[in-house]
Amino acid sequence: MRHPMKVAVIDGQGGGVGRALVERVRAEFPDIHIRALGTNAQATAAMMKAGANDGATGENAIVYNAGRVEIIMGPVAVLSANALLGEVTPAMAAAVGESDALKILLPSQRCRIRLAIGPLQPMQRYLDEAVRMLREELDHPEA
Repeated sequence: MRHPMKVAVIDGQGGGVGRALVERVRAEFPDIHIRALGTNAQATAAMMKAGANDGATGENAIVYNAGRVEIIMGPVAVLSANALLGEVTPAMAAAVGESDALKILLPSQRCRIRLAIGPLQPMQRYLDEAVRMLREELDHPEA
């Protein structure tokens, strides 16, 4: 398994989803580099406290880093301009969407995007699935 890759976790508002992702990824992959990218300082701080290696806040940080990581994780809202009560700017959404990074995104009932994935599940189930997908990518990266 290779671990030198950087994983960005993007979140906003209070950073609860990002914090939970960082905690789970850190527990499962202690050596991976996790970069916390918050749409606001509170979200970044929550992810840093959860174990991210480094972090940055705001539009420029997300735009700059989206193309400099191998994997992006976070709520699906990071792909939608003006999501998270307007915290995701059009530039942020475009940078994440245009990034060559693999995106492992969590469904959210709050962003008005519905994914045809079957019955709604608790967020804990989606977090488990995101970490499973990260493990699969780390174990078998595509060339």
